[in-house]
Amino acid sequence: MTAGELLRTTRRRHGLTQKQLAIRARTSQAAVSRIERDLVSPSVSTLAELLRLMNEELVLDAREVDWGHDVTLTRGGLDLTVAQRLDRLVAYATLAGDLQAAGRGA
Repeated sequence: MTAGELLRTTRRRHGLTQKQLAIRARTSQAAVSRIERDLVSPSVSTLAELLRLMNEELVLDAREVDWGHDVTLTRGGLDLTVAQRLDRLVAYATLAGDLQAAGRGA
């Protein structure tokens, strides 16, 4: 959800027009409209103030992202030296070659 969508949804939920919100904020209806249409991006403090004028609180939240892989493995790999990474690469290449040869022999 964009800042404009959040502002528009909240304003409508409170039954306010853009003009009414603008009066509360001591700004123009056009300024509110530009934010709601995402033509301008308000600062966090501006958005928080506009929401506060409607007795709402802006809550920012951070959540861990599931990237679909084990980031501890990535971190572990980054902790290796260049020589250790090359040794690991050679071991994987050898294993792949062995698996390929075993597949041909079957």
